[in-house]
Amino acid sequence: MTSSGGHDLVAIGASWGGLDALRQILGSLPPDFDAAVVIAQHRAPESHPTAFRDLLGAVTRLQVREASDKDAIRPGTVYIAPPDYHLLVDPSSVSLSTDRPVSYARPSIDVLFETAAESFRERCAGVVLTGANTDGADGLARIVELGGAAIVQDPALRAAPSARTAGAAEIGPLLLELCGLAKVHA
Repeated sequence: MTSSGGHDLVAIGASWGGLDALRQILGSLPPDFDAAVVIAQHRAPESHPTAFRDLLGAVTRLQVREASDKDAIRPGTVYIAPPDYHLLVDPSSVSLSTDRPVSYARPSIDVLFETAAESFRERCAGVVLTGANTDGADGLARIVELGGAAIVQDPALRAAPSARTAGAAEIGPLLLELCGLAKVHA
């Protein structure tokens, strides 16, 4: 799996308030977006999993699915961490874990980002949406350390000083640029 721009995996982390930004970002990605997207969003363990999937699926033509253990990673597909499970990435699939919460969260953004960084290295782009705690900061720093790209919605996140800061409306076009599709959709 290789996108024309070199980034084949986009890892997005969001806290409770990130739904609107996620919808805006996914809604701006074209149906030929040739990277996979993995998402960890903090939500209640008792959340109805298909409701979140349906809310995101309503705004994008990409395939949106709640991740299952050992799902193959495919371009143009959005994988959402189920409530109360960590989402991990390896070079060809995703897996789920019920290991202890990290930074008081399961799913943990740091767990997602760190495994994505290890598996995709410079082909990974990490996005941290505005949130209330530091989950995602260490993982984003790891993505940058291994050569990936970093985007933050909140400029106060200092874990990755080289991260580009962008509002929700700017993140989708920035991802198109990172994945080599900006000129096609200009």
